Amino acid sequence: MNYKPYAISWNTTYRCNLRCSHCYLDTNALTKQSAKELSTQEGLRLIDQMAELNPNLLLILTGGEPLLRKDIYELASYASQKGMMVVLGTNGNLIDDDIARKLKESGVTGVGISLDSVEPGRHDQFRGIPDAWDDTLNGIEACRRQGIEFQIQTTVTRENFHEIPDIIEFSYNLGAKVFNLFFLVCTGKGQELTDITPQQYDQALHHLFDIQKKYQGKMMVGAKCAPHYRRIVYEHDPSSPLVRTYAGGCPAGTHYCRITPEGDVTPCPYMPNVSGNVREKTFGEIWKGSENFQTLRDATLHGRCGVCEFQHICKGCRARALATTGNQMDEDAWCDYVPGRHGNKVIKLETSDTFGTEENFSMPWSIEARGILKQIPSFGRGMVIKGVERFAANNSYREITVEIMRAAREEMMSNRKTAFPMKSEALNIASQSDTIVPSPLEGREEDGIQSLKKKGEEIPWTEEARKRVANAPDFVRPGIYKLMQKKARQHGYHEITSKFLSEIRDESMQLASKRIRNIGFDELRMDAWDKAKEKLKIARKKEVIDKIKAFLDERTAKNEGIITKFQAYLKTAGEKVEQEKTAIPVWTDEAKQRMEKAPIFVRGRAKKSIEDFAVQQGITEITVELITQYMKNIPSFIKNKFM
Repeated sequence: MNYKPYAISWNTTYRCNLRCSHCYLDTNALTKQSAKELSTQEGLRLIDQMAELNPNLLLILTGGEPLLRKDIYELASYASQKGMMVVLGTNGNLIDDDIARKLKESGVTGVGISLDSVEPGRHDQFRGIPDAWDDTLNGIEACRRQGIEFQIQTTVTRENFHEIPDIIEFSYNLGAKVFNLFFLVCTGKGQELTDITPQQYDQALHHLFDIQKKYQGKMMVGAKCAPHYRRIVYEHDPSSPLVRTYAGGCPAGTHYCRITPEGDVTPCPYMPNVSGNVREKTFGEIWKGSENFQTLRDATLHGRCGVCEFQHICKGCRARALATTGNQMDEDAWCDYVPGRHGNKVIKLETSDTFGTEENFSMPWSIEARGILKQIPSFGRGMVIKGVERFAANNSYREITVEIMRAAREEMMSNRKTAFPMKSEALNIASQSDTIVPSPLEGREEDGIQSLKKKGEEIPWTEEARKRVANAPDFVRPGIYKLMQKKARQHGYHEITSKFLSEIRDESMQLASKRIRNIGFDELRMDAWDKAKEKLKIARKKEVIDKIKAFLDERTAKNEGIITKFQAYLKTAGEKVEQEKTAIPVWTDEAKQRMEKAPIFVRGRAKKSIEDFAVQQGITEITVELITQYMKNIPSFIKNKFM
């Protein structure tokens, strides 16, 4: 069998700005740069060596805190240019708009951000410093503003075991594309912690399967460092893509590995047994020739794992076996399943469409379809090709287009065995690491292929809307069509209607009013155009203004009507602004102090909502009692955290 790396987790540094009690990096100098860390040039050479084995692999840049490496953007950019899908594992505390923008420009397709509670104090205690919760959420908001997709990852412990459903709901409300629940492997500093019991482990996985149904098509919900989850999924639904598209259990040493800051290669982040160092051997030599890796690939399991009928689907967590017995092939003590419950024969799923299927084309693909295919991680690409081409052949299609890919996906949704799995499932199953996140193909309401298609296709117009735009002058009509497409996507519209055009017109008039006042006019007059023209430096904009003025001059009646409308609008808009100014309720000092307890990133929105609530109630003073009354309508798990 060809054991190709599909995903690699690279701990780029030991340095970290947090003090997490569960961290698997066993070091006492987390704030200082280790002299043994791979240099920039060594890192670039390592990426070259990875690309020789698989240029399209998923590269996870993590730490420590990877953003403490000044060259992280250079490393990410270089790997991205090689064809790799690059993601970042971070605590999110250092991310602001500038950093998020740099990450996006460097080719980072997403970030995995750790959040361990909806209770700020509990999260801060787990992470070892005060205000970590607020900083993490501020980082998430920066990612959202800059268009970087993110997943939330939570490490389950006895302290947060009871709030898992709330954390998942909170993650969805934040806009996460994926939520992953991590099950602690007691290594590094975490070896001093007491993990949840095997019974709680099993209970959490069953509960997770039930919860994920609620978010199907909206947010992927999965488990990490819990290969037993595939056994539990099989017990609930043997046809699930989670077990049908990936057999082989824990991928450590077979399709996945970890690289430490100093260049040691281990099967996974929680397995300290070193298979080689990239300063002494090439990555390819270590991957292909490590005796340690060969043992994992041979997969001769001991104990209960060795006689379990799910050993092909699950394989158990090899890191837990190593941590508890010293032998990575022993049974996983955190699994309480008794072999034989489903018979004594090893279950081997019969499917030819799995991760790792070779990329073999038997039909022509359009350029657009191949473009989408390139966005799929290499380990799932062959499977997608085979599933789509089978669908096309069954329906007598001769060429694969984006529309056919979408139709194949829709058929898969109604019959999971006929096409291919969701993009998020592909990424989730790929690795047991702590940082896997989806690429931009991922969508909140639809699968990745449909989501990308929607970004590039034209949003349909109603006949009434098209007639309205047809009355615009020729030289501005193309710009209007383009702007309305952009605005419709921003507002989440699936169709451009006359009502939508009116909404955008109102927004534009408000903006025009503001700009006219900035120029120095209290009302719209024709000489406002000349004034605006003087303020513009770009010749092209001057030409447009000249054309607009000429157009208005040629249509006297229309011109007078437009001016009249603008004058009326400016007058009412001004009156409305003054009314709004006088209508804003006054805050008491106690109410202000309570609002200061809310995180910065929600404070403005919360303040505006409470003021609107007060105005609706005819109340002119905002008190603590009013805030309490308002908060009764907010879900309790959010209420207690924000106020």
